[in-house]
Amino acid sequence: MKSPFQPRVLIVDDEERQRTSLAEMVSALGFAVATASDGEEALEQQAALAADVIVTDLIMPRLDGFDLLKRLDSIGDRTPTIVLTGVGGIEQGISVVHDLKAFWFLEKPVQSDMLRALLERAAAQKRLIDETRLLNRQLSHQGVLGEIVGGSVVMRQLYSLINQIAPTSASVLITGESGTGKELVARALHRLSPRSGGPFIAVNCAAMPETLIESELFGHEKGAFTGAVARNAGCFEQAHNGTILLDEIAEMPIATQAKLLRVLEDGKVRRLGAKTELPVNVRVIAATNRRPDQAVKDNRLREDLFYRLNVFHIALPALRERKEDIPAISEAILSDLNRKHECRVVGLHPEVLEALQKADWPGNIRQLRNVLERAVILAGEGIILAKHLVAELNAPSGTIAGPLMGEECIRVRVGAQMSEVEQAYIDLVLKHTNNNRTRAADILGISLRTLQNRIREVRELPDGEAKGTSTG
Repeated sequence: MKSPFQPRVLIVDDEERQRTSLAEMVSALGFAVATASDGEEALEQQAALAADVIVTDLIMPRLDGFDLLKRLDSIGDRTPTIVLTGVGGIEQGISVVHDLKAFWFLEKPVQSDMLRALLERAAAQKRLIDETRLLNRQLSHQGVLGEIVGGSVVMRQLYSLINQIAPTSASVLITGESGTGKELVARALHRLSPRSGGPFIAVNCAAMPETLIESELFGHEKGAFTGAVARNAGCFEQAHNGTILLDEIAEMPIATQAKLLRVLEDGKVRRLGAKTELPVNVRVIAATNRRPDQAVKDNRLREDLFYRLNVFHIALPALRERKEDIPAISEAILSDLNRKHECRVVGLHPEVLEALQKADWPGNIRQLRNVLERAVILAGEGIILAKHLVAELNAPSGTIAGPLMGEECIRVRVGAQMSEVEQAYIDLVLKHTNNNRTRAADILGISLRTLQNRIREVRELPDGEAKGTSTG
């Protein structure tokens, strides 16, 4: 894969000799190159590759340079375009720049030094366009607060509430389904508070064994229990002069909740095995994906602790309740995933965006990110197309689909064992990646060693044990 920072140039010319010669010249100048024989092919290439600069002839069959520029403008593609004109075509070139908003024009035969200067300027303008678009999104008062993205009415109300609550030291209870961004809200409250220079400690109460949670929260002295070989500062001590997030608070054991309530009321913690208490200055934010009132009724959350935490209540909406935010959220996720995987994906095809906005997203933003991460890995660069989406977004009833929408899927007979389904899926991914096991492992979300072991295990099965699946 090309470096995501190497400008890519798309050359469009119906004359093969001219197209090849120009491609060699541009490549020698240090740019990545793609070519197209006419405007129609150029549109297909641009959708898939997202060039930084387009160099196009004007007179071509099917779709000429004039109509190519019009089509790009109609779909909102602002890629700088350099137009090639015949000798003596200065007047025509000026007209194209003025009327069709081309970046500039060059007379044939093209001079290398002039082409280099224009390509560098055009690539710089494309970077400026991209950075401006990102900056506008980040600076929008209606769309972004820290890492939280969305311009819907409910999100603007959320931003306003966060800005009001953040400067205080009051406890906050954040509720919402899994994957809605409760920790992001907690971090935003911390960053906007006078405690922003202090630590932010996040504790997942559901992930801690009941026998260790008190030690993790409050600390312990050496010898306090078997295995306590040294003194340990708990999370409350670590969060001194900062903020602590108690995530999934309703999963904390009831006995521990009673001790937590004492800490919140007294502002002091006692390490396990200690004889004295230590003062702590900590702002407490709690979060849960359960309804707090129901958690209290079910005896999962102490009523007195609930009232102590619920000074302010922030209820996060599910993604299905603010689908108008999906385009902005997707753009932010794609930007992050490009950096993570060194990819060059620049956007979503309209069909893809429509599919994302129709989905229910029971896993909320976390599920959306997972779907887009697989799509970014599959696409690598350019635009995410429908075939890059995981099939569970629209799998037909009665089938188990593979990793892609469209024709690439698997069909499984009723009664098939899970090993059959798994192997059929692995085979499909290997086929898609041309048997590139490293890339297939990335798509499957497993290690290369796990994939190799699974392939070896299936090959060692008796004949007929892993049959019954078909691809189509």
